Amino acid sequence: MNKSEENPLKLLFQNLSSVIIGNKDTLLLTLATLLSKGHLLIEDAPGLGKTTLAKALAKSMNMDFRRLQCTPDLTPSDITGISIFNLEEHKFHFHRGPVFTNILLADEINRATPRTQSALLEAMSERTVTIDRETYQLEEPFMVVATQNPIEFSGTYPLPEAKLDRFLMRISIGYPNENEEVDILNAQQMGHPLERLEAVINDEQLLALQDRVERIAIHTDMVRYIAQLVRATREHDSVRLGSSPRGSLALMKAGKSLALLTGKKFVTPDIIHKLAQPVLGHRLIFRDSSLYEVHAQHVFFKELLKSVPVPDNPEN
Repeated sequence: MNKSEENPLKLLFQNLSSVIIGNKDTLLLTLATLLSKGHLLIEDAPGLGKTTLAKALAKSMNMDFRRLQCTPDLTPSDITGISIFNLEEHKFHFHRGPVFTNILLADEINRATPRTQSALLEAMSERTVTIDRETYQLEEPFMVVATQNPIEFSGTYPLPEAKLDRFLMRISIGYPNENEEVDILNAQQMGHPLERLEAVINDEQLLALQDRVERIAIHTDMVRYIAQLVRATREHDSVRLGSSPRGSLALMKAGKSLALLTGKKFVTPDIIHKLAQPVLGHRLIFRDSSLYEVHAQHVFFKELLKSVPVPDNPEN
Protein backbone atom coordinates (compact mmCIF):
# COMPACT_ATOMS: atom_id res chain seq x y z
CA MET A 1 0.00 0.00 0.00
CA ASN A 2 1.54 3.30 -1.03
CA LYS A 3 1.29 6.46 1.06
CA SER A 4 -1.60 7.99 -0.88
CA GLU A 5 -3.69 4.87 -0.22
CA GLU A 6 -2.55 4.31 3.35
CA ASN A 7 -3.31 7.75 4.78
CA PRO A 8 -7.09 7.79 4.10
CA LEU A 9 -7.49 4.41 5.78
CA LYS A 10 -5.40 5.44 8.78
CA LEU A 11 -7.32 8.68 9.16
CA LEU A 12 -10.62 6.85 8.86
CA PHE A 13 -9.59 4.29 11.49
CA GLN A 14 -8.34 7.02 13.84
CA ASN A 15 -11.59 8.93 13.38
CA LEU A 16 -13.68 5.93 14.33
CA SER A 17 -11.35 5.10 17.24
CA SER A 18 -11.94 8.54 18.75
CA VAL A 19 -15.65 7.71 19.07
CA ILE A 20 -15.70 3.91 19.52
CA ILE A 21 -13.08 3.29 22.20
CA GLY A 22 -11.29 -0.04 22.66
CA ASN A 23 -12.79 -1.97 19.76
CA LYS A 24 -9.98 -2.27 17.23
CA ASP A 25 -11.19 -5.59 15.79
CA THR A 26 -14.77 -4.32 15.45
CA LEU A 27 -13.57 -1.21 13.61
CA LEU A 28 -11.38 -3.27 11.28
CA LEU A 29 -14.33 -5.52 10.42
CA THR A 30 -16.52 -2.46 9.80
CA LEU A 31 -13.97 -0.95 7.43
CA ALA A 32 -13.41 -4.30 5.72
CA THR A 33 -17.15 -4.45 5.00
CA LEU A 34 -17.04 -0.92 3.59
CA LEU A 35 -14.06 -1.68 1.35
CA SER A 36 -15.72 -4.91 0.16
CA LYS A 37 -18.79 -2.95 -1.02
CA GLY A 38 -20.81 -4.96 1.46
CA HIS A 39 -23.50 -4.32 4.06
CA LEU A 40 -23.11 -4.58 7.82
CA LEU A 41 -25.41 -5.91 10.54
CA ILE A 42 -24.49 -4.76 14.06
CA GLU A 43 -26.17 -6.93 16.68
CA ASP A 44 -25.74 -6.27 20.38
CA ALA A 45 -27.38 -5.19 23.62
CA PRO A 46 -28.64 -1.59 24.08
CA GLY A 47 -26.21 1.19 24.89
CA LEU A 48 -23.04 -0.37 23.46
CA GLY A 49 -22.64 2.04 20.54
CA LYS A 50 -24.28 0.32 17.57
CA THR A 51 -25.95 3.45 16.23
CA THR A 52 -22.97 5.59 17.23
CA LEU A 53 -20.63 3.42 15.14
CA ALA A 54 -22.89 3.77 12.10
CA LYS A 55 -23.12 7.54 12.56
CA ALA A 56 -19.36 7.88 13.05
CA LEU A 57 -18.69 5.91 9.87
CA ALA A 58 -21.03 8.12 7.86
CA LYS A 59 -19.75 11.35 9.38
CA SER A 60 -16.12 10.36 8.73
CA MET A 61 -16.83 10.36 4.99
CA ASN A 62 -18.02 13.29 2.95
CA MET A 63 -21.06 11.41 1.68
CA ASP A 64 -24.83 11.54 1.83
CA PHE A 65 -26.29 9.82 4.90
CA ARG A 66 -29.87 8.89 5.76
CA ARG A 67 -31.29 7.23 8.84
CA LEU A 68 -34.35 4.96 9.03
CA GLN A 69 -35.82 4.40 12.47
CA CYS A 70 -37.51 1.08 11.84
CA THR A 71 -40.93 0.61 13.45
CA PRO A 72 -43.87 -1.75 12.75
CA ASP A 73 -45.77 1.01 10.91
CA LEU A 74 -42.90 1.69 8.47
CA THR A 75 -43.95 0.84 4.90
CA PRO A 76 -41.84 -0.19 1.86
CA SER A 77 -42.53 3.18 0.20
CA ASP A 78 -41.07 4.91 3.28
CA ILE A 79 -37.78 3.32 2.21
CA THR A 80 -37.84 3.26 -1.58
CA GLY A 81 -40.03 6.28 -2.37
CA ILE A 82 -43.38 6.83 -4.01
CA SER A 83 -44.90 8.11 -7.27
CA ILE A 84 -47.25 11.08 -6.81
CA PHE A 85 -49.62 12.33 -9.48
CA ASN A 86 -49.06 15.95 -10.54
CA LEU A 87 -52.42 17.51 -11.44
CA GLU A 88 -50.87 20.38 -13.39
CA GLU A 89 -48.66 18.18 -15.57
CA HIS A 90 -51.10 15.22 -15.60
CA LYS A 91 -48.38 12.69 -14.90
CA PHE A 92 -46.72 10.86 -12.04
CA HIS A 93 -43.47 12.09 -10.47
CA PHE A 94 -41.28 9.71 -8.51
CA HIS A 95 -40.17 11.06 -5.12
CA ARG A 96 -37.08 9.21 -3.99
CA GLY A 97 -36.97 7.59 -0.56
CA PRO A 98 -34.06 7.52 1.91
CA VAL A 99 -32.54 4.43 0.22
CA PHE A 100 -31.18 6.81 -2.44
CA THR A 101 -28.10 7.71 -0.44
CA ASN A 102 -24.52 6.57 0.16
CA ILE A 103 -24.81 5.33 3.74
CA LEU A 104 -28.21 4.13 4.94
CA LEU A 105 -28.62 3.42 8.66
CA ALA A 106 -31.53 1.05 9.30
CA ASP A 107 -31.81 1.38 13.07
CA GLU A 108 -33.48 -1.56 14.87
CA ILE A 109 -34.22 -3.25 11.55
CA ASN A 110 -35.97 -6.18 13.24
CA ARG A 111 -38.77 -3.84 14.37
CA ALA A 112 -39.86 -3.41 10.74
CA THR A 113 -42.34 -5.91 9.32
CA PRO A 114 -41.13 -8.63 6.92
CA ARG A 115 -42.83 -6.82 4.01
CA THR A 116 -40.91 -3.64 4.81
CA GLN A 117 -37.64 -5.52 5.38
CA SER A 118 -37.99 -7.06 1.92
CA ALA A 119 -38.01 -3.58 0.36
CA LEU A 120 -34.25 -3.48 0.96
CA LEU A 121 -33.45 -6.82 -0.73
CA GLU A 122 -33.13 -5.49 -4.28
CA ALA A 123 -31.22 -2.43 -3.13
CA MET A 124 -28.72 -4.50 -1.15
CA SER A 125 -28.22 -7.18 -3.82
CA GLU A 126 -28.36 -5.25 -7.08
CA ARG A 127 -28.03 -1.62 -5.98
CA THR A 128 -31.24 -0.79 -7.81
CA VAL A 129 -34.83 0.03 -6.85
CA THR A 130 -37.82 -0.91 -8.99
CA ILE A 131 -40.98 1.17 -8.59
CA ASP A 132 -44.00 1.03 -10.93
CA ARG A 133 -42.00 -1.09 -13.42
CA GLU A 134 -39.24 1.54 -13.52
CA THR A 135 -35.77 0.61 -12.30
CA TYR A 136 -33.59 3.27 -10.68
CA GLN A 137 -29.86 2.97 -10.07
CA LEU A 138 -28.61 3.75 -6.56
CA GLU A 139 -25.67 5.98 -5.73
CA GLU A 140 -22.12 4.66 -5.58
CA PRO A 141 -20.79 3.96 -3.07
CA PHE A 142 -23.83 2.48 -1.31
CA MET A 143 -23.84 0.71 2.04
CA VAL A 144 -26.56 -0.39 4.44
CA VAL A 145 -25.64 -0.43 8.12
CA ALA A 146 -28.39 -2.12 10.11
CA THR A 147 -28.64 -2.52 13.87
CA GLN A 148 -30.72 -4.83 16.00
CA ASN A 149 -31.09 -5.78 19.64
CA PRO A 150 -30.94 -9.59 19.94
CA ILE A 151 -32.39 -9.73 23.47
CA GLU A 152 -35.73 -8.04 22.71
CA PHE A 153 -38.49 -10.10 21.13
CA SER A 154 -41.68 -8.14 21.85
CA GLY A 155 -42.73 -6.20 18.74
CA THR A 156 -39.86 -7.53 16.61
CA TYR A 157 -39.72 -9.58 13.42
CA PRO A 158 -36.63 -11.83 13.11
CA LEU A 159 -34.72 -11.31 9.87
CA PRO A 160 -35.29 -14.25 7.48
CA GLU A 161 -32.32 -16.22 6.18
CA ALA A 162 -32.53 -14.63 2.71
CA LYS A 163 -32.27 -11.19 4.29
CA LEU A 164 -29.41 -12.13 6.62
CA ASP A 165 -27.50 -13.54 3.65
CA ARG A 166 -27.42 -10.06 2.06
CA PHE A 167 -25.20 -8.76 4.87
CA LEU A 168 -21.50 -9.30 4.26
CA MET A 169 -20.85 -9.44 8.01
CA ARG A 170 -22.65 -9.57 11.31
CA ILE A 171 -20.66 -8.12 14.20
CA SER A 172 -21.13 -7.16 17.83
CA ILE A 173 -19.37 -4.48 19.85
CA GLY A 174 -19.42 -6.02 23.31
CA TYR A 175 -18.93 -4.49 26.74
CA PRO A 176 -15.80 -2.38 27.39
CA ASN A 177 -13.32 -3.33 30.08
CA GLU A 178 -12.84 -1.07 33.10
CA ASN A 179 -10.10 1.12 31.59
CA GLU A 180 -12.00 1.50 28.32
CA GLU A 181 -15.13 2.51 30.20
CA VAL A 182 -13.14 5.14 32.12
CA ASP A 183 -11.86 6.46 28.78
CA ILE A 184 -15.44 6.60 27.46
CA LEU A 185 -16.55 8.60 30.50
CA ASN A 186 -13.63 11.02 30.22
CA ALA A 187 -14.17 11.50 26.48
CA GLN A 188 -17.76 12.61 27.05
CA GLN A 189 -17.28 15.04 29.92
CA MET A 190 -17.38 17.97 27.51
CA GLY A 191 -19.90 16.61 25.01
CA HIS A 192 -19.95 13.59 22.70
CA PRO A 193 -16.87 13.04 20.46
CA LEU A 194 -19.28 12.37 17.57
CA GLU A 195 -20.21 16.05 17.59
CA ARG A 196 -16.59 17.04 16.92
CA LEU A 197 -15.98 14.45 14.20
CA GLU A 198 -14.96 15.74 10.77
CA ALA A 199 -14.87 14.01 7.38
CA VAL A 200 -11.45 12.58 6.50
CA ILE A 201 -12.25 10.75 3.26
CA ASN A 202 -14.46 11.45 0.24
CA ASP A 203 -16.29 9.24 -2.24
CA GLU A 204 -13.53 9.35 -4.86
CA GLN A 205 -10.94 8.14 -2.36
CA LEU A 206 -13.23 5.38 -1.14
CA LEU A 207 -14.01 4.16 -4.66
CA ALA A 208 -10.27 4.11 -5.40
CA LEU A 209 -9.63 2.02 -2.28
CA GLN A 210 -12.46 -0.38 -3.19
CA ASP A 211 -10.87 -0.78 -6.61
CA ARG A 212 -7.50 -1.44 -4.92
CA VAL A 213 -9.09 -4.25 -2.88
CA GLU A 214 -10.05 -6.11 -6.05
CA ARG A 215 -6.38 -6.18 -7.07
CA ILE A 216 -5.15 -7.72 -3.81
CA ALA A 217 -3.61 -11.11 -4.61
CA ILE A 218 -5.01 -14.40 -3.33
CA HIS A 219 -3.19 -17.64 -4.01
CA THR A 220 -5.00 -20.58 -5.61
CA ASP A 221 -4.42 -22.62 -2.46
CA MET A 222 -6.17 -19.93 -0.39
CA VAL A 223 -9.14 -19.90 -2.77
CA ARG A 224 -9.43 -23.67 -2.33
CA TYR A 225 -9.03 -23.26 1.45
CA ILE A 226 -12.00 -20.85 1.52
CA ALA A 227 -14.08 -23.28 -0.55
CA GLN A 228 -13.17 -26.15 1.81
CA LEU A 229 -14.14 -24.11 4.89
CA VAL A 230 -17.52 -23.25 3.43
CA ARG A 231 -18.11 -26.86 2.35
CA ALA A 232 -17.28 -27.92 5.91
CA THR A 233 -20.23 -25.85 7.16
CA ARG A 234 -22.53 -27.85 4.85
CA GLU A 235 -21.21 -31.20 6.07
CA HIS A 236 -21.03 -30.47 9.81
CA ASP A 237 -23.33 -32.57 12.01
CA SER A 238 -24.45 -29.48 13.99
CA VAL A 239 -25.52 -27.56 10.87
CA ARG A 240 -28.87 -28.11 9.20
CA LEU A 241 -28.16 -25.71 6.32
CA GLY A 242 -24.63 -24.57 5.49
CA SER A 243 -23.40 -21.47 3.71
CA SER A 244 -24.02 -20.96 0.00
CA PRO A 245 -21.37 -19.82 -2.53
CA ARG A 246 -22.38 -16.26 -1.62
CA GLY A 247 -20.66 -16.94 1.70
CA SER A 248 -17.52 -18.12 -0.11
CA LEU A 249 -17.44 -14.96 -2.21
CA ALA A 250 -18.04 -12.80 0.86
CA LEU A 251 -15.17 -14.49 2.71
CA MET A 252 -12.80 -13.95 -0.23
CA LYS A 253 -13.79 -10.28 -0.68
CA ALA A 254 -13.55 -9.54 3.03
CA GLY A 255 -10.18 -11.30 3.13
CA LYS A 256 -8.81 -9.01 0.44
CA SER A 257 -10.15 -5.95 2.25
CA LEU A 258 -8.65 -6.96 5.58
CA ALA A 259 -5.34 -7.64 3.87
CA LEU A 260 -5.34 -4.06 2.55
CA LEU A 261 -6.29 -2.68 5.96
CA THR A 262 -3.51 -4.58 7.73
CA GLY A 263 -0.86 -3.74 5.14
CA LYS A 264 -0.48 -7.21 3.63
CA LYS A 265 0.05 -7.85 -0.07
CA PHE A 266 -2.00 -11.04 -0.18
CA VAL A 267 -4.60 -12.95 1.80
CA THR A 268 -3.26 -15.22 4.55
CA PRO A 269 -4.90 -18.00 6.62
CA ASP A 270 -4.93 -15.90 9.80
CA ILE A 271 -7.02 -13.27 7.98
CA ILE A 272 -9.57 -15.91 6.97
CA HIS A 273 -9.64 -17.21 10.55
CA LYS A 274 -10.55 -13.73 11.86
CA LEU A 275 -13.32 -13.39 9.31
CA ALA A 276 -14.91 -16.85 9.45
CA GLN A 277 -17.43 -16.17 12.22
CA PRO A 278 -18.50 -12.60 11.27
CA VAL A 279 -18.85 -13.55 7.59
CA LEU A 280 -20.35 -17.05 7.87
CA GLY A 281 -22.04 -17.16 11.28
CA HIS A 282 -25.31 -15.53 10.23
CA ARG A 283 -25.53 -17.66 7.07
CA LEU A 284 -25.84 -20.99 8.91
CA ILE A 285 -28.94 -22.70 10.26
CA PHE A 286 -27.99 -24.82 13.26
CA ARG A 287 -29.74 -27.93 14.55
CA ASP A 288 -29.16 -26.86 18.17
CA SER A 289 -30.56 -23.41 19.04
CA SER A 290 -27.80 -22.90 21.65
CA LEU A 291 -25.31 -22.48 18.79
CA TYR A 292 -26.89 -19.16 17.93
CA GLU A 293 -25.33 -17.72 21.09
CA VAL A 294 -22.11 -15.79 20.47
CA HIS A 295 -19.86 -17.84 22.78
CA ALA A 296 -21.15 -21.21 21.56
CA GLN A 297 -20.74 -20.08 17.96
CA HIS A 298 -17.18 -18.97 18.71
CA VAL A 299 -16.39 -22.49 19.94
CA PHE A 300 -18.08 -23.98 16.87
CA PHE A 301 -15.94 -21.97 14.45
CA LYS A 302 -12.78 -22.68 16.42
CA GLU A 303 -13.42 -26.40 15.97
CA LEU A 304 -14.44 -25.95 12.34
CA LEU A 305 -11.19 -24.14 11.50
CA LYS A 306 -9.19 -26.94 13.14
CA SER A 307 -10.99 -29.53 10.99
CA VAL A 308 -9.79 -28.07 7.67
CA PRO A 309 -6.07 -28.33 6.79
CA VAL A 310 -4.35 -24.95 6.38
CA PRO A 311 -2.33 -24.41 3.17
CA ASP A 312 1.40 -24.87 3.78
CA ASN A 313 2.67 -21.73 2.07
CA PRO A 314 -0.17 -19.66 0.54
CA GLU A 315 2.07 -16.94 -0.87
CA ASN A 316 1.52 -14.85 -3.98
